[in-house]
Amino acid sequence: MALDDDMALLARQPLLSLLERDALRLLAFAAESRSLRAGDVLFRSGEPSDGAAIVIAGSVALMEQDDGRPASEIIGPGAMIGELALFTSLPRQVTAIAREPTEIMRLPRSVMRRVLAESPGSAEAISDAIGERLRGFVGELAAVQQALDAIDRK
Repeated sequence: MALDDDMALLARQPLLSLLERDALRLLAFAAESRSLRAGDVLFRSGEPSDGAAIVIAGSVALMEQDDGRPASEIIGPGAMIGELALFTSLPRQVTAIAREPTEIMRLPRSVMRRVLAESPGSAEAISDAIGERLRGFVGELAAVQQALDAIDRK
C-alpha cells in the first residue's frame, strides 16, 4: 500500500485519528505489512502483546477458547486488534487466526511510543481520549454496582 493509503487506514481508527498528521505519517511509515494464509495464527491467547494489528484485507477469527469452538467474533478490513497493546503489555485475550488469505498492518508498541514521544500534542490527545474512556468505564461499573446493591437489599 502507498503511504497515503496507510495513513487513511490508520486515520479511520477512532483513537489513531487523534494523531497529528506528521505523527500519523510516521506511524504509517514504520508500520509493518504482513500476509497471512488461511489458518495462519497471528497470536494465541495468553501470549504477551507487543502491539496492535489492523486488517487490511481478508478476515480474522477471534477465539476466546482454543478448543475447536466456533469463533467468538470474525473481523474484516479496517478492524483493529489489540488497541490497548499499543500502550501497555498485557496477555492476549483471544487467539487470532486468518480465515482466508489476509493482509494486516502491524503496529508495534515501540513504534507507537516513539511517535508519541516525538509528538507531544498527539500524546496529549491520546491521553485525554483514554482518560475519557476510563471515566466512562468507571461510571458503568458504578451503575452495575448500584444495581447489584439494590438487588442485595431486596
